Amino acid sequence: MTPVFEKTPGWLDWYASPSTPAFTLPPGAVDAHCHVFGPASEFPFAPERKYTPCDAGKDQLFALRDRLGVSRNVIVQATCHGADNSAMVDAVRSAGGRARGVATVRPDVSAAELARLHEAGVRGVRFNFLKRLVSAAPQDELAEIARKVAPLGWHIVIYFEAADLPELEDFFASLPAPLVVDHMGRPDVSQPVDGPEFSRFLRFVERNDVWVKVSCPERLSLAGPPALDGERDAYRDVVPFGRRVIEEFADAVVWGTDWPHPNLTDHMPDDGLLVDFIPHLAVTAEQQHRLLVANPMRLYWPEEAV
Repeated sequence: MTPVFEKTPGWLDWYASPSTPAFTLPPGAVDAHCHVFGPASEFPFAPERKYTPCDAGKDQLFALRDRLGVSRNVIVQATCHGADNSAMVDAVRSAGGRARGVATVRPDVSAAELARLHEAGVRGVRFNFLKRLVSAAPQDELAEIARKVAPLGWHIVIYFEAADLPELEDFFASLPAPLVVDHMGRPDVSQPVDGPEFSRFLRFVERNDVWVKVSCPERLSLAGPPALDGERDAYRDVVPFGRRVIEEFADAVVWGTDWPHPNLTDHMPDDGLLVDFIPHLAVTAEQQHRLLVANPMRLYWPEEAV
């Protein structure tokens, strides 16, 4: 019998008819942070999940890719699927070389399973430190995972709140693989961009082997305006933070849509307008090419990077 999953109340569905972006992405652009949810009839959600989403499968993701003018995707394992990477791996395999994956694995993962994931196109693991999304993130277990994946040349995606960086940065620095930070470390954009909290994050990036995803303004913004109704000057309070990261770390930044935007309850952005947000952050053609093409290709398709 097919399990029935009821969506978490208040959880918004992805934007069904995104606008055509006014900003033309450079050829070869990569959406370096997106997800797939189910479909639940084929890939059931994990019993331990903290939320239940709507279906948002590979067919919808690839349709969005083509509509936005994206060439490739990096599909990050969603917490609603736990450590069952089946939906993500199926999407990556179905992309015909145009996708890579980031998995969630347990400390007892076998070398054979890691080899299978690598062959499928997985190039990293994700460590989640957001308490509203995961029950615990024991550092000894995560260190064991890092030890196992480092020989594969994988990186470690880390997702945390800015206020938690002081207690986590020593652990992060000890990990034996490159780090990729989700959503600029979730800065508090009500604070000054040159204030102590964001400055600490920038110095953490500077001192370690760290890449930064300049992504999710809709999740970070406090004042908006939202990327809806043709608004191409959205999320203005996030702009100084994105520009600062791109200016300081031009060769270590990537971008992603975060489609289908998990756990949003305030508004669901138009993904076409999220593309139009990019030139507010990466203001020159050179910055845009590094952010969207050169950097993600070097990180995920190094054998093809030029």
